[in-house]
Amino acid sequence: MDQQFEQTLFAGMKAEQDRDGPPEGFPQLPMIPGGRYTDPAFLKLEHEFLWQKSWLYALHSDELPNPGDYVLWTKTGSPIIISRGRDNKIRAFYNTCRHRGAPLVENDRGKAQGFFCRYHGWTYDLAGRLTMVREQRDFPGLDKDCLGLKEVRCEQFGNWVFINEDKDAMPLLESLGGIPHDWENLDIDNMRHIGSASFEIACNVKILIDAFLETYHLKSIHPQTVDRFLDSRGSYIELWQNGHSMMTTPHRNPEWRDPGAVGMPEIPTAEDIFAHQNPSYNIYPNLVTPPCATGIPILTFWPKTDKTMVVDVHWFGPDQSEGHEMWPTRMSNLARVLEEDTQFAPAIQKSVEAKGFEGMFLSYQERRIYHWHEELDRLIGVERIPEALRIKPMLANYKLQH
Repeated sequence: MDQQFEQTLFAGMKAEQDRDGPPEGFPQLPMIPGGRYTDPAFLKLEHEFLWQKSWLYALHSDELPNPGDYVLWTKTGSPIIISRGRDNKIRAFYNTCRHRGAPLVENDRGKAQGFFCRYHGWTYDLAGRLTMVREQRDFPGLDKDCLGLKEVRCEQFGNWVFINEDKDAMPLLESLGGIPHDWENLDIDNMRHIGSASFEIACNVKILIDAFLETYHLKSIHPQTVDRFLDSRGSYIELWQNGHSMMTTPHRNPEWRDPGAVGMPEIPTAEDIFAHQNPSYNIYPNLVTPPCATGIPILTFWPKTDKTMVVDVHWFGPDQSEGHEMWPTRMSNLARVLEEDTQFAPAIQKSVEAKGFEGMFLSYQERRIYHWHEELDRLIGVERIPEALRIKPMLANYKLQH
């Protein structure tokens, strides 16, 4: 991270603590229509143009340690095989035989020498090449070189593997803007996967994403946990291109340390902002992470149905920190906070479905949510969205190149 940017974050938090209102000229944000959370036609557009055309975190390379290891990944509804090849490259393919569409793997994870279709015996190697067609004599003119598995875009940020079903999407690292530069001193290439957990919640996925884009709720929802050490009035926000954003919240006590991380190995090169404050990134659309000098928790939010979702929590630590005695405490602390965040979500879902809910009125402090929705409309294409469900662009002058 540039020293100048780090200084900007510290100065920004101080300015937030001292301000009496929004910056002069900041507009009143229009209501976000409630139908964006409930209308089936809108949610279908969201699925097609957001979830199937965005870079989405899939797994850490530690989860595929050896050639032939694979995971069957279905977060977007498309069954996708993510596997490590004999050349150690991680690739992704649709779990669909090119002959008549039968699946090639049926387990959630496993180890394979290649991929074999049990329906008619077509066989593919770990690089997706079609290597054997049973009774090829009956397929005149068939060119095996043209019938490899359909590949899915699969690229890495450090050892984190991302998937994008849009073959025309910009490269992952380009799409992330300045985030890789911010993290260059966090030694991410040596981050190890510590553990993961999943929780299903009875609400639309955006209801929970919204909660992690603001700190306005801390005093109400987290009075005995997060609000005890974070000063929500000091949250400094940056809005970036491609929907990404950052929210840095100061600790009430600059000397405070996470009790769950006491004695854990630290990344010696990590900037002060990661060691002593609470910077939280949203890698659009669904990844939230507060990187820390002692480890990085990543939360990803996934739609399951229009009214249910899954949040995955992944923990990563510095090399040689695996097995540290404090990891169970640290992970359980975050699980407790997540339980506080999700306790009202099912009731909110019922409320947004009620006739009394027209939409959301957002404050200056909640502008990351509006920014998130502006990017969604850009991806869908405003011309495809019914006029009553559109978001009026309001934040162009507040988005920064990063």
